Amino acid sequence: MNLYAIRPAVLMISALLFFYCGAIAQVGNVKKHPLVTDPVQKGNIGKIVFTAQPIDLDKFDKSVAMQQYELTNKSNLFMTVFLGNTMTGYLQQLAPGSDTSALVKAGNYQFSFFVDDKLVYQTNLLPGAPRAHVQHTATVWTKPLIDNQHEGSWWSQSAWNRFMFNGGDQALTEGSHILKIELRPYLKSASITVGDVIASGKLNLAVKRKPFVDVAKIKLNTIKSYDGFSPSKLSFDQDKIKTLKANIDADVFRHITSVVVIKNGQILIEEYFNNATRDSLHDVRSVGKSFASTLTGIAINDGFLKSENQTLSDFYDLKSYDHYSAKKANTSLKEFLTMSSDFDGNDDDGDSPGNEENMYPTADWVKFGLDLPVDTLKYQGQWHYFTIGAMLTGSILDKLVPVSLENYAAEKLFKPMNITRYEWQYTPQKVVSTAGGIRMKALDLAKYGQLYKNDGLWNGKQLVPKKWVGNTFTKHVAITGKPDEFYGYLFWNKKYHVKGKSYEAFYCSGNGGNKVFVFKDQPLVVVITATAYGTAYAHAQVDKMMVEYILPAVVEN
Repeated sequence: MNLYAIRPAVLMISALLFFYCGAIAQVGNVKKHPLVTDPVQKGNIGKIVFTAQPIDLDKFDKSVAMQQYELTNKSNLFMTVFLGNTMTGYLQQLAPGSDTSALVKAGNYQFSFFVDDKLVYQTNLLPGAPRAHVQHTATVWTKPLIDNQHEGSWWSQSAWNRFMFNGGDQALTEGSHILKIELRPYLKSASITVGDVIASGKLNLAVKRKPFVDVAKIKLNTIKSYDGFSPSKLSFDQDKIKTLKANIDADVFRHITSVVVIKNGQILIEEYFNNATRDSLHDVRSVGKSFASTLTGIAINDGFLKSENQTLSDFYDLKSYDHYSAKKANTSLKEFLTMSSDFDGNDDDGDSPGNEENMYPTADWVKFGLDLPVDTLKYQGQWHYFTIGAMLTGSILDKLVPVSLENYAAEKLFKPMNITRYEWQYTPQKVVSTAGGIRMKALDLAKYGQLYKNDGLWNGKQLVPKKWVGNTFTKHVAITGKPDEFYGYLFWNKKYHVKGKSYEAFYCSGNGGNKVFVFKDQPLVVVITATAYGTAYAHAQVDKMMVEYILPAVVEN
């Protein structure tokens, strides 16, 4: 019986490494489900087995059980759960007589993570994953907690990442620890009802996540000229950057592909990781949104757009779309650029009608966006992350410029900077997608950052109006939930604090930990690219790299 059929390539039992958990969960008066007929499963109901690879139940053998697992930054860790009932069955015990389809929309697993018998983190999985048909039928399943080759692919990985982000990373210090996981069913109605433990397991861990760093044996990349940039001869703390490099190589900082530092317009640091090179195109996701801001400023300067204060009614007949209102018609491009419109869309809210994930499967993204309602009570000018607004900005520009937005960007921005190799993503209408996803070289992203550091000037030519750069690098809106952080025109703003000093930057940001920083009071542009897509730690680890290594190494104290 294959328990991880989605990824058959990793279902090899070779090198199977697991710890068999003997602790039986509190199943109380749970009735054994008639689906549980396999003798191996029946003998292990209420247990969680941890393995280094997904297991095949037909080959499950207690004799190869291990009592300890070495957890490094490169380790994989899977869990196999043996249940005495389906999740739907457990939820029915919490709400007898309830409709099963309604139950799986209101309940799911509760994960409890313990380290050394201390509860570190508890999380309720949002309904919807696992999917309803799995909740109705599955009584045994294998899922990854850590799968370095397919990170962010499963809800179980998200649960583990949240645990690590919320105390697990601090609890799993170097040395010996006991990890315990308990699973319970929960149901949310007016309040949350939590059932008894339905499966649990312990694993002895030998944690070895901190690498030994011998800076004498680490070499930094030799900097060579690149169009627009010459190598810098300035000094910096090389040992700091060597230590950073060692930590990236050891996966302390995970899935980093490049670190580039430009100082005074020259290449100071240029390092690549995880098979990336100077010529690699990096999928920087929402970093691409910032290009919509850049092209808006250029289009205003060229006279194709009067100003960012123009409203949607100037470009579309809003009455031909759903949920017409005067407020929607009067929504300005500036509100999209600052993510402060009243459109009912929030990418941080899975239930939001305008969440970007609802847009992607549709055949017409513009129609989807313009059909959305506005909610003047929910937002009231507050910042909320709204990808569709950035996409609509690009689609409006495509309507206004005399050639396609793709060609306009090439002629007005990329060719003058000699950026010749890049890849856009497109909307279903074949317009370049300013929702994000452009792929570029790290040094070309550095050119983009340096363009803004130069107030829009490149090789003596004003590509972006200086006034527009100033408007972009203005703290227009406070970012909700992030004290002392702000939003400009599709650029973020924050301060880094190092040794009692503050360093302010405006920056582009994309899923996975992709960043282009332009520092305000330092002659610095920093590019970090990464592929930690969908992980809780992606942005936090970039902040840690910046505070502990990059800024201390390159700023003048």
